[in-house]
Amino acid sequence: MSDELIELEEDEFTSQLTTPVLKRILGLLLPHWHWVVGFLISIAMVSGLDAYFTYVNKQFIDEGITLGDRQRLLDLSIIYGAFILVQAAAVFTFVYLAGVLGERIQYDLRKMLFNHLQDLSLSYYSQNSVGRLIARVTSDTGRVSDLLTWGIVDSTWALMNLITSTIFMAIINWRLALIVLTIIPVMIFIAVEFRKRILAEFRVSRRANSKITGAYNENIQGVRVVKALGREDENTREFQGLTTTMYKASYRAAWLAALFLPTVQIIAAIALGFIVGYGGRQIEIGIMTIGGIQAFVAYLTFMMWPVQDLARVYAEMQHSIASAERIFKLADTQPEVKNRGGAIPAQTLLGKIEFEHVNFYYEDRKPVLNDFTLKVNAGEMIALVGPTGGGKSTIVNLLCRFYEPSSGVIRINGYDYKEYTLESLHSKVGIVLQTPHLFSGTVRENIRYGRLSATDSEVEEAAKVAGAHDFILTLENKYDHNVGESGNLLSVGQKQLISLARAALAKPELFIMDEATSSVDTLTEALIQKGMESLMQGRTSFVIAHRLSTIRRANRILVIEAGRITEQGTHAELLKLRGHYYRLYTQQFRHQLEIQYGVAEESESNERENVTTDSVMIKKEKGEAIATN
Repeated sequence: MSDELIELEEDEFTSQLTTPVLKRILGLLLPHWHWVVGFLISIAMVSGLDAYFTYVNKQFIDEGITLGDRQRLLDLSIIYGAFILVQAAAVFTFVYLAGVLGERIQYDLRKMLFNHLQDLSLSYYSQNSVGRLIARVTSDTGRVSDLLTWGIVDSTWALMNLITSTIFMAIINWRLALIVLTIIPVMIFIAVEFRKRILAEFRVSRRANSKITGAYNENIQGVRVVKALGREDENTREFQGLTTTMYKASYRAAWLAALFLPTVQIIAAIALGFIVGYGGRQIEIGIMTIGGIQAFVAYLTFMMWPVQDLARVYAEMQHSIASAERIFKLADTQPEVKNRGGAIPAQTLLGKIEFEHVNFYYEDRKPVLNDFTLKVNAGEMIALVGPTGGGKSTIVNLLCRFYEPSSGVIRINGYDYKEYTLESLHSKVGIVLQTPHLFSGTVRENIRYGRLSATDSEVEEAAKVAGAHDFILTLENKYDHNVGESGNLLSVGQKQLISLARAALAKPELFIMDEATSSVDTLTEALIQKGMESLMQGRTSFVIAHRLSTIRRANRILVIEAGRITEQGTHAELLKLRGHYYRLYTQQFRHQLEIQYGVAEESESNERENVTTDSVMIKKEKGEAIATN
């Protein structure tokens, strides 16, 4: 997710520092309270010494230079030098402690969020983009960490400077100090108001920038469509409107930012003029000294920067609060699928599986499965076919308990599968998906992901079972070959074979193939089929396939349409029914013949179609090879 999109997302939240949010933010400091105390003391020392050095300068002028007292000058120089060393140590301490504290808070937040994300249900990931979740774990945690470290450092330093400067001004001349203090609230008010308006303009600018980024992305990716439809001029006009909005907002923000500092300086100049004028009269009557006037001027100048720092911290706090709200919202999200109280580990999944009047729907309440009932015996291979959106993937997702039925029950070995712990169910299920996912690392590490305790020989044996061993040996570093990010250094077929080996190493009791051969070539499909057959032996398996050649040996083939079973039986039985499966198979068979033998597409009569299909069935029964692969 780009920074612009992250900034835009902040506007979805009303960043108000409510008491519960404040408590939760400050609560992140409790495990590290000793670090907080350490750097607060260090900051107080640095700020106090900064103010004291200005007072020492007054003493240099009044007690040393004016009176010509060399011994006093020497004493003050020694004191000044000693405190410089103390301040240097204090600066090192608070910078070090703040840095360590920031990293610890960020580590705690990222660890907490990562662990929590592992527990959330699959439905949460379906409803939230990867970019947003990454933003939570990276950008948002960083901002909250900065608020609790450098935000506290800057605000504490600013407040301590205001306090210590006021104290030393009161020591010099309390009447003049009271007059100066009346200026500080005015400066703070002006600083905060300017920050609010500048922030508002920047938000408008970021919104426009996000839209510009999106326009760039869409037009570059869709350039062929744009040119084909002649949309260039219209797109240019739309883009011009976006850039104009961003320019105007950025211009206003720049104008306000340019006006802010001169405004503060004018107020400070007025105050300085008053101090010099009033202080001069005080000198005439012997109440003030030249060093005292110089110190007051220095303190007033010194107080300008803390005021600006407080305004800046206040503005940045709004972003950090929004980040904290998003983090807490994620942390408070409860998984939809979780262990029941008293759930027990499943000893085995090698038993009867039953779907009893199962209904399921997603957020839109539109039914995906309607009164779905199915009984599967141990060791059966069940194939699921049918149109896209019919509910095939939902069936296996429910079986894996990534989701749970909206109503009805799923039983394994006669028990409601909610009585088993999620961990024990998932550990006994092996899944190979249509789009295989590999992790950065080596081939060996990716296969071993199926069982981390496996030896090298067990990894290689799993690869042999899956039919991946031979191609792995052709790689430059064989099993130690780096697959790249998401396996992008391998072909889709090679990634699929490694995924199959990973499942084989896990030794699952329930095996699921979700269109695992739909994106591979014919040769790789044959290898995957061979590996599938090895894996399915002695296991209950569910196979979703669009390539029907991969499921002809299934014990039962279920045709799923609109969340219901409309046909079921063996391959031969379904062909005899001449229903939906029959049409799918014959269309696919003719298509493959056209590809392999150059058979021209033509309109055929039902009679010829029937004869062709029947002859295919007869040849299959005789065991003759049919060129469908």
